[in-house]
Amino acid sequence: MAGSKKKVANISRKELLKPVKRAVVKVGSGVLTAKNGLNMAVIEDLTTDICALRNKRLQIILVSSGAIASGLKKIGLSKRPQSVSQQQAVAAVGQSSLMMAYEEAFGRHGQKVAQILTTRDDLTHRRRYLNARNTLFTLLSWKIIPIINENDTVVVDEIKFGDNDNLSAMVTNLSESDLLINLTNIDGLFDKDPRTHKDAKLIRVVEKVNQKVTRSASSIPGFLGRGGMASKIKAAEKVALAGVPTIIANGLKPCILKQIFTGKEEGTLFLPQEVTLCSRKHWIAFTKSPKGEIVIDQGAEKALMEHGKSLLPSGIREVRGRFSLGNSVLLISETGKEVAVGMVNYHSSDINKIIGAKTAEIESRLGFKNDDEVIHRDNLVLADKMKEGDELCHLRA
Repeated sequence: MAGSKKKVANISRKELLKPVKRAVVKVGSGVLTAKNGLNMAVIEDLTTDICALRNKRLQIILVSSGAIASGLKKIGLSKRPQSVSQQQAVAAVGQSSLMMAYEEAFGRHGQKVAQILTTRDDLTHRRRYLNARNTLFTLLSWKIIPIINENDTVVVDEIKFGDNDNLSAMVTNLSESDLLINLTNIDGLFDKDPRTHKDAKLIRVVEKVNQKVTRSASSIPGFLGRGGMASKIKAAEKVALAGVPTIIANGLKPCILKQIFTGKEEGTLFLPQEVTLCSRKHWIAFTKSPKGEIVIDQGAEKALMEHGKSLLPSGIREVRGRFSLGNSVLLISETGKEVAVGMVNYHSSDINKIIGAKTAEIESRLGFKNDDEVIHRDNLVLADKMKEGDELCHLRA
């Protein structure tokens, strides 16, 4: 495995990108906004590059920030408002301007676009997740470029992605894309903030996200957007576990997408992991938001971590929070360590009634039985596997 990883690390950008057939391009607010509103020069440049790539039969999905930033300029506000309702109102004003700009820019190339506004809640439910994926695939088959943004006009704290970096990672997994390109207003990941340190050095390749990389990222904040460099690193880490590389580059550079796809070493390349999570487990681990916690005993912890077993009611010590069948929950050890995340087969109230029970006792306690397992191993992702992938993952989306 180490030799294989070294081989990937030494491969040229051009060779690495050669197999790419579908890519997600995320564009941040810092790239799309100018002093007097939307940066039309950047939008024109990006649409020209995307259309050129589309003509080469490469499918592009665009995840675009900019609604709130555009609305601020349009209304005449000098800074992002604090209240949720005001942010939603600003987004409603700005989203129409943002889509009109894209519609006109792509239209000059004879290219049709579609707007998709989503929330995390839309992707948390498996059926809606699959419906969203089918819609994306249909648009791509019609040669229409999807433009996706978080639905800021209705989103609340419980269902928001947090930033479009996180959304772009989810969309990459959702669409089974081969590459994530994250365009920001600096040249990539530096070892320190280049805007305040003249000696900052650009990191060209990241083989695996570690504490050193995370520390470098945390020192580089965002301005107009919600995410800074740290959120971009987290997104890259997530898609790496799906076997997908990420490039973080400067979206203000002319023809940046063209340069990237011709193999130029623009920005920072994050290599994919050799051992990956399948689509379903990736969805459970990173898209579904945990709704509660289940504390498990030492025997259950050992069975899950060392033997790849399912979670049975006999190994449960405590249920925390209220959640429903199909929700994701965190599994916590008796010492407080996060052991895993998984999708439950029972409501929290029902699990409380079968704590410590044998599987043969479930029906007598509840009056029914959905499954022997509270969480089946196929719907469970161990915390350490979320860092290194899961070789035992066989289910597909």
